[in-house]
Amino acid sequence: MRDLPFPYVTIETEPLGGTRNISSVEEAADFLEIYWPIKTGKKFVEAKQACIEALEGKIMCTAARSAFIEAAKEADIYVAEKRL
Repeated sequence: MRDLPFPYVTIETEPLGGTRNISSVEEAADFLEIYWPIKTGKKFVEAKQACIEALEGKIMCTAARSAFIEAAKEADIYVAEKRL
């Protein structure tokens, strides 16, 4: 599987106040699958699909990054991002 790096996104993790930098499509996909607190929501589903499509070479990794950020906002997860 390809990693597909992108400018990192910092998100809040459990326990409260912890943070993690997500810097690739593969990391984003893993985080969505394993650690995401709410496994529902339109943006969550879109982010998972975007990661799959990026890993398959169908869309740019920056599109998956954007979808991941939107899913974090939907789930009320604090997110800090570098502007592209």
